[in-house]
Amino acid sequence: MKRKNLRKLVLTALLTALVCVATLIIQIPSPMQGYLNLGDCFVLLSGWILGPWYGCFAGGAGSMLADLFAGYALYAPGTLVIKGLSALVAALLFAALNRRGERDVLLWHLLSGIAAESVMVVGYFGYTALLMGRGIAAAASIPGNVVQAAVGIAVSVPMSAIFRKYRLAEKL
Repeated sequence: MKRKNLRKLVLTALLTALVCVATLIIQIPSPMQGYLNLGDCFVLLSGWILGPWYGCFAGGAGSMLADLFAGYALYAPGTLVIKGLSALVAALLFAALNRRGERDVLLWHLLSGIAAESVMVVGYFGYTALLMGRGIAAAASIPGNVVQAAVGIAVSVPMSAIFRKYRLAEKL
């Protein structure tokens, strides 16, 4: 195996674990419903750092593992797909926007983060409404997911700037 491929595989495993740990360990009680966590921050960072396919795996698998470990197995299949798609959208949109030039990297992170987190909000609404049979009552989870999305974006965009400034992804 080439050194570059091995490095990417190890970084993918590391970010998968970080997504899981950030979801499980760092929990902030929310008045909306449940709790807020920093898992979405690492889902976005996974997409931006690893690219679309490895980022999709890290974001989806790490979040799914957190659901399984926390006792939310019913959500695990949906979480795998939804968070994986979020990382995929973040990576693909960031890459497309970044082709315009690297001068607005933070703006590209912000815009791709908003699009990716929109996938998360709509994805959980659809999963809860259709596949779990809650219908329109699933709309009650939208405000909590929007706050979760905002926290994920608010933390990941500055973190991406730190990663970029100090070239941390290349040093890992």
